[in-house]
Amino acid sequence: MELCHGAPSDLRLPNEQAVYDFLNKCQIPFTRVDHPPVHTMEDCLAADRVLQVEMCKNLFLCNSQKTKFYLLLLPGDKPFKTKVFSKMLGVSRLSFAPPEKMEEYLHISPGAVSPMGLVFESAQAVTLVMDEDVKKMALLGCHPCVNTSSIAFTMNDFFRKFLPATGHAITFVDLPWETE
Repeated sequence: MELCHGAPSDLRLPNEQAVYDFLNKCQIPFTRVDHPPVHTMEDCLAADRVLQVEMCKNLFLCNSQKTKFYLLLLPGDKPFKTKVFSKMLGVSRLSFAPPEKMEEYLHISPGAVSPMGLVFESAQAVTLVMDEDVKKMALLGCHPCVNTSSIAFTMNDFFRKFLPATGHAITFVDLPWETE
């Protein structure tokens, strides 16, 4: 794996290219690494080392009626308990959103969930939620809507440039490290 700066010069999938174009339009410098498909946080460790970042765990969740959607960013090694998160948001019975809703709202598929999907989410139907431990990170590491590349850029640029450009607000939670 090789560390690259900015967008690739070769042709990419449309959603991936749209993310790079959006970051460039917002004047957000980023580093990138291309890699074989990754499906777990453990698979991301090699990319983490090259990018010098801890990749976020990104979960796309919904209520039982599938009318409210949440994109949760938390540290890759932090345990996630649906019951605890649901209580924090005051929403009963959260579960993982179906793949067709990921595609509809964020233009992504399972394994590539990323806050970069907000580039495509102009309806404001997805609530962005970030764990306080992610907020404290210097860099945000995530996928550019595909699981064959990873990118990193400053958290400052995420808050001051990326989110305003997408029009999304953010809700913060402090999820516990304990699993009980």
